[in-house]
Amino acid sequence: MFNNSSKILFLMMMTMGTLITVTSNSWLGAWMGLEINLLSFIPLMSDTNNLKSTESSLKYFLTQALASTVLLFAIILLMLKNNMNNEINESFTSMILMSTLLLKSGAAPFHFWFPNLMEGLTWMNALLLMTWQKIAPLMLISYLNLNNLLMVSVILSVMVGA
Repeated sequence: MFNNSSKILFLMMMTMGTLITVTSNSWLGAWMGLEINLLSFIPLMSDTNNLKSTESSLKYFLTQALASTVLLFAIILLMLKNNMNNEINESFTSMILMSTLLLKSGAAPFHFWFPNLMEGLTWMNALLLMTWQKIAPLMLISYLNLNNLLMVSVILSVMVGA
């Protein structure tokens, strides 16, 4: 894993992206940290000798890019709500935020991309994906107050996992 300096650089950038997300004061800063996290993990995934790892990195990028786009849309809606005298429903925006963060973390019912992605990864990359890459989205999920949707996701994760 640490055979060259570029991997160490990308690991440090991934750590920095997670720290930016966790310590951010705004949703936009948290989104920026998630993007740094995403863009620093993709070069760690790609292995020029393995075609499955290239496929996995492309699947990961497309899924995370979709989630990031919808997350940015929800953040803009949240900012508009603060400026437009509550014309936008806050629970709807929070539900979009929760759904995109569940997609980014690979939790049920948004987990269908995750097993296919894991097939093409090495053990060290799988460990990073299943642990470190989940810290930032789960921390942001803890800031939201949607216990019912979170409970549905937890129950579905338990049912699918069992």
